Amino acid sequence: MARTNFDQLLEAGCHFGHLKRKWNPAMAPYIFMERNGIHIIDLHKTVVKIDEAAEALKQIAKSGKKVLFVATKKQAKDIVAEKATSVNMPYVIERWPGGMLTNFPTIRKAVKKMANIDKLMADGTYSNLSKREILQISRQRAKLEKNLGSIADLTRLPSALFVVDVLKENIAVREANRLGIPVFAIVDTNSDPNNIDFMIPANDDAKDSIEVIMNACCAAIAEGLEERKAEKADEKAAKEQAEEADDAKPRRARKARKQDEETAEAEEEAPVAEEEEAPAAE
Repeated sequence: MARTNFDQLLEAGCHFGHLKRKWNPAMAPYIFMERNGIHIIDLHKTVVKIDEAAEALKQIAKSGKKVLFVATKKQAKDIVAEKATSVNMPYVIERWPGGMLTNFPTIRKAVKKMANIDKLMADGTYSNLSKREILQISRQRAKLEKNLGSIADLTRLPSALFVVDVLKENIAVREANRLGIPVFAIVDTNSDPNNIDFMIPANDDAKDSIEVIMNACCAAIAEGLEERKAEKADEKAAKEQAEEADDAKPRRARKARKQDEETAEAEEEAPVAEEEEAPAAE
């Protein structure tokens, strides 16, 4: 069953592309027609591409890997932050820090610095500093939180990147391509889809358009996480059953030995009983 449908995408305005003069010829296969100087995206192809991307995202989540969402444009920020948080995935909605993927160890140092500041605040060291120092550290902490707060738990490179507007996030896309990280993206008619592994042709400027696509993709990720959880529960149950079976084997062996001993004792006592009965018969 498709995760979205033509009518749903049409209502959200996913079919509106950019002006004809701003188009990228590489998007020609996904353009249905031109109306009033604006390209109209073929939503039948968008439905298919959403399903392909959603299935791939589901498998990534099922394997326990992370997807990094990137959207720094104003109309996409809040939607991406909300949807990514709902499936416990990292996201970047402020400025993309150059080298975040290609120079990941340096980014991790900045995150550790933020953690150290938190530690100072927790153990009381913070209160012994002067007001000027406290103000400086607080400002530094706020800046780090703004830029890196959402990736604080990202201890290794993400397994995939989900981008809204590949033109605006071209640095992130280039870094991912360089490292061989798969890129999922909402691609409008003014963008180049050639460097995108899983492209979704759609309007990347309208809030409703972004939201309907994010809903479908995040729902797929949530399914993958649930399936992973269920598999882990099944594995745990199977392991516990195996351990119980192993524990039961010695018990059964001991019980069998005891029965054998009781049988042997009964056989030894039987002749004695017959000898005792013989004189009485005479």
